[in-house]
Amino acid sequence: MKTRIKEYIGEILPELLKISDEIFDLAELSCQEFKSCRILEEYLEKNGFTVEQGVGGMETSFRAVYQQGEGGPSFGLLAEYDALSMGHGCGHHMQGPVILGAAMCIKKLCGDRPCKIVVYGTPAEESLGGKIIMQENGCFQDIDIALMMHSAPETCVDVKTMALENFRVTFHGEEAHAAISPEKGRSALDGILISFQGIEFLREHVLEDTRMHYTILDAGGPANVVPGHAVAEYTLRSYNTHYLSQVVDRFMDIIKGSALITGTTYTIERDPAYKAKIPCLRLNELIMENAKIFQAPQIAPPREKTGSTDFGNVMYEVPGSCIRVAFVPSGTAAHSEAYVKAGKSEAAHEAVRVGAEILAGTCLDILESPELMEEIKKDFARRKEEMGKEI
Repeated sequence: MKTRIKEYIGEILPELLKISDEIFDLAELSCQEFKSCRILEEYLEKNGFTVEQGVGGMETSFRAVYQQGEGGPSFGLLAEYDALSMGHGCGHHMQGPVILGAAMCIKKLCGDRPCKIVVYGTPAEESLGGKIIMQENGCFQDIDIALMMHSAPETCVDVKTMALENFRVTFHGEEAHAAISPEKGRSALDGILISFQGIEFLREHVLEDTRMHYTILDAGGPANVVPGHAVAEYTLRSYNTHYLSQVVDRFMDIIKGSALITGTTYTIERDPAYKAKIPCLRLNELIMENAKIFQAPQIAPPREKTGSTDFGNVMYEVPGSCIRVAFVPSGTAAHSEAYVKAGKSEAAHEAVRVGAEILAGTCLDILESPELMEEIKKDFARRKEEMGKEI
């Protein structure tokens, strides 16, 4: 089967690489990926998938389905295609072609086994967390596992990501002249500064993996004015979604207390919450076995230290994994000019090939050995229960 996968991916690889380079050149920003998503949709339509555009409340998203028979596993293959202002500095242009290759290979080699292949185009990962919005609007409920590919400095999987909550808080006070009548003012900026101090006191009383960041967005005016309004942004992170909710409760008390101390009021804007991935180690093992079989470059141990991603919200509900495939030297930073410069390189093209082979191999392994799906689901359920326990 592995030989057949390599042969078939090799046959369709020129078209996949053409698509990768086209999306790289388009470099469309979040929520503006109209041409990029249409390229992927047209390929899937041409090859027998039923495509639904603009799913889950996102204009530049899509869902494409191919089903054979009834009762088989439903493979979710997810692709991003948004760029940064600098261009494709995170390598998202490779994801769509990898997913197309994997989907086509599963379709070609599944034989008469029942299965469903569901391809989701997921925009705005870099800005809005598009998958969170899509999930809230009913997407990803039709899949048994969720798989992605991401280009990287090393070929590996993740065992964790950070849950994240982001807030913008506006404090409202009473403006006054700082020299003539400061006693008549109530400083909104003081509310912010007290809240920052409260967070510093809280640092001693949270788990070591907790991250708490803050900055002033609007200080409210010049130094000789008691500001009547001021705006700050706060970001809270933890590797455990359940624990982060406890930190958020403490944070809310700090904001409330800061307003009481300074005699101000406040309003809060809360962004969609990023959840921490529930790691499915059995699925990770299966993916890395395929990475070795298909001779992926620069294979490395699983990443232990990671940031936040909207894919975490998907992986909080269904077993999932993202194979990171090397295309730049080890140690190269993402969101960098080095990623952009390597975007159409021979190494990038090789990453597209290898990524498609790995994901196709993983899904076809599950089709050939149905007990693997049960192992994956049990592993996921056990780890989700462990991460949901009180900390």
